[in-house]
Amino acid sequence: MVRGKTQMRRIENATSRQVTFSKRRNGLLKKAFELSVLCDAEVGLVIFSPRGKLYEFASSSMQEIIERYKRHTKDKVQPENQVGEQNLQHMQHAAASLMKKIELLEESKRKLLGEGLQSCSLVELQQIEKQLERSVSTIRARKIQVFKEQIERLKEKEKILASENAILREKFGGLQQSQGSSGEKEGEALCTESSEKSDVETELFIGPPECRIRRPLQN
Repeated sequence: MVRGKTQMRRIENATSRQVTFSKRRNGLLKKAFELSVLCDAEVGLVIFSPRGKLYEFASSSMQEIIERYKRHTKDKVQPENQVGEQNLQHMQHAAASLMKKIELLEESKRKLLGEGLQSCSLVELQQIEKQLERSVSTIRARKIQVFKEQIERLKEKEKILASENAILREKFGGLQQSQGSSGEKEGEALCTESSEKSDVETELFIGPPECRIRRPLQN
């Protein structure tokens, strides 16, 4: 009769669970013994039951096997711990060096601002003075450069405005010319009309209708 495949999960029935534990425990202890005899291996097996009972097998001495296991794991873990400790020491040294640099920079900054100068010697004061002079010279050079850049930008704006002004003048001049020519034409037309009216003769008749004397009016 072929057995079915055992499912790898906890056995819910307590009696079946205890029977299975006993069978497999004995089989495991037997396999450990066979491995130590057939292969000349040093085997140590420790089993605790669900109730906490201890079952063990050792091919020589369980204490010796445990000590050997501790030495082996210690030798294996020690290099990793050493690397971690070395990295930690390196990081601590780097952090201390950075803190020292920050303190020196803060002190130098205070001295440049004129603070904490009581402990400075004459040589240190002269060095601070030279550094300030170099800083002022650099700042002035940068300020002059900024002024020149602003002047160049203003000149460019002036050119653009002058060009736009010239275009507007040209347009405005053409408009005035067109309005002046139309006004001259209207004036000439008015002068012609008035001259024509002045050339018209006006007659005045004096006396009875039978003997009217025609006399021209004088302007």
